[in-house]
Amino acid sequence: MTTTTRAHSFNRAAAQYAASRPSYPPALFDTVEELMGRSLAGARVADVGAGTGIATALLHERGAEVVAVEPGDGMAAQFRTVLPGVPIVRGDGDALPLATASFDLITYAQAWHWTDTARSVPEALRVLRPGGALALWWNIAATDVPWISAQSERIAHHCGVTPPPPTTRTDDRGAARLAGLEGLRLARRQVRWSRTVSLDLHLSNISSHSAFLVLGEPGTRAFLAEERAHLHDVFPDGEVEESYEVDLLVVRR
Repeated sequence: MTTTTRAHSFNRAAAQYAASRPSYPPALFDTVEELMGRSLAGARVADVGAGTGIATALLHERGAEVVAVEPGDGMAAQFRTVLPGVPIVRGDGDALPLATASFDLITYAQAWHWTDTARSVPEALRVLRPGGALALWWNIAATDVPWISAQSERIAHHCGVTPPPPTTRTDDRGAARLAGLEGLRLARRQVRWSRTVSLDLHLSNISSHSAFLVLGEPGTRAFLAEERAHLHDVFPDGEVEESYEVDLLVVRR
């Protein structure tokens, strides 16, 4: 299974992605402003790998002048439904369809790992204005919560991968290396947050991830039925508290 196949698997599940994926807390954008050294209000921002516009909408609400960049047909169509007034261009992070030195901030929400960093790093630096910033972040399930750790192990087993130990966290140097950002002016922060959703929405969120989208409907359906039973024991009222830690990396140009 190639990275490209997994990346494009989202296009056929764009509506599900938009409805079920978690958003991001206000504290994340406060931290982005702190690390980039300016307000988002009035900033020229490119949100790359924008998907259905979850992060784009929040940047727009903060007063940023946002342009979205998205390669997928299905995701771009869903984006236009949700955010008809925000411009979106087709392209990806390895070859940005943006002018040199034209943006104050480039953001990748859950999208940087789909890029080839040998190409996406110089592309981001090319598009940024002097003093601009590149911000990458991921919502990561908080596996120090026992039920989330147990669920992560079940998902890994079902998908045939080895889950990391619950307490494992890559140090800052390792995070920079994995992101292809070694040697740059990098700051890293973690932002903890949670949301409470219905059991149905939680299961929809799980099945919107690429590992399940490429798995196929029968295998996914079987897993979700078993997972529903597990979670009903933990959350008998049908309301699931999901806990996340946003891992944020910001590079100043």
